[in-house]
Amino acid sequence: MSQTITRRALASAALALTAVVVPLAATASARPTDTPPSADTAARHESRARVSTAYDLPGDRAYPEGIAADPRTGDIYVGSYATGAVYQATPGHHAARIFLPSGTDGRTTANGLKVDRAGRLWVIDSTAGVAVYDLHDRKLIARFDVTGSAKSFVNDLAIAPDGSAYLTDSYRGVLYRVTPGQLTRAAAHGGRAELTAAYDLTGVLPAAPAGTVTLNGIVADPSGRYLLTVDMTAGTLYRVDLTSGAVRQVTLHGGDVSHGDGLEMRGNTLWVVHNMTNTISRWKVGGDGGSARRERSITDPTLQIPTTIVHGGGRTLVVRSQFDKGGPMGQGTPQPFTVAEVDGI
Repeated sequence: MSQTITRRALASAALALTAVVVPLAATASARPTDTPPSADTAARHESRARVSTAYDLPGDRAYPEGIAADPRTGDIYVGSYATGAVYQATPGHHAARIFLPSGTDGRTTANGLKVDRAGRLWVIDSTAGVAVYDLHDRKLIARFDVTGSAKSFVNDLAIAPDGSAYLTDSYRGVLYRVTPGQLTRAAAHGGRAELTAAYDLTGVLPAAPAGTVTLNGIVADPSGRYLLTVDMTAGTLYRVDLTSGAVRQVTLHGGDVSHGDGLEMRGNTLWVVHNMTNTISRWKVGGDGGSARRERSITDPTLQIPTTIVHGGGRTLVVRSQFDKGGPMGQGTPQPFTVAEVDGI
C-alpha cells in the first residue's frame, strides 16, 4: 500500500467521513477569536449556544478529524486527516504542538483517536488499521492491521469499560475489537497483529451497493453493556449488545442522525456531531439503550464541518475540519485550523 495520499485518494476516502456532499446553508464565518463576540455566536437564537476557539493547530494543511482527551492530565490530542500528524494541546496553552509528526510509523492520515485509562493513545489510520502509543515516551506499543481484499475504511473507535477497543469500518459494515489481552500479546510478539471483526452489522444495515458509507462514530455505554454506532448515510443509530452480540436499531424520537460523525456519551446523554450540516445534537438515551430522544441541537456555520467531539477539562471541544476549504471535499483556502469550544449543548 502506498505511503502517500493523493488528492484523489483523499477525496474518495473523505466520503467515509462525510457521506454525500450537500451545499451548506451558510459558509463558515471568520475565526471566532478574530471577530466580536456577537459575530462569534452564529448559532440559532433558540439554542443559546456559544462557539469560540479553544486551541490553534499548527500548519496550513492540518485538516483535523479526530480528537481525544486524557482524563489523567487534561491534555487533548488531535489527528490530522491530511498528514497523519497528531497534535497535543495542554491546559493553559492556546497553541497546540506536534506530538507525533506526519509519517510516524508510515502513517500519512489520522482520523479516530482515543486515550485509554492506562495512558495509551490509539490512532486510526483509515487505510491500514490502528496504532497504539505510550503517552509517556511516545513509543509505539503495537499496531493492528486490516486484512483481506474487500474495500475498507477504518473510521472511529470507542474504549469499553473493560479496556477493549471497538472500531468501525465504514465500508465493510463491521466492528473490529482489540482486547487488552490481544494488545499485550501483540506488544510481546513483534508489535504487529491483525484486526478481527467482532460484530457484523451488514445484516441489519439498509441494503446498499458495495462501497457505500455506513458506520462512522461509536461509543461505549458507561456500564459496559452495549455499544452505540451511527450509520451516517441512513441517519440511523444501532445498539450492539456486548454480552449476546445482538444488534438492533435504536428508536429515535425528535429527529435522526443523518451526517452523524463523532459521538460522545456521558451517563445516558449522547452527543452527535453532524458534519455536513454544521450541527451538534444532544440526546437522552433510554435505560436499555434501545431508544433515544433528542433534547436539543445547534447549527452554527462557525463549526466549519465538525467531525468529532470530546469533553475534557470541563469543556465541550469540537474539531473544525474545514474539509471543504482546499481539503478532501472541495477547493478553496482554509482559515487557520482550530478546535472549537461549544457552550450550551
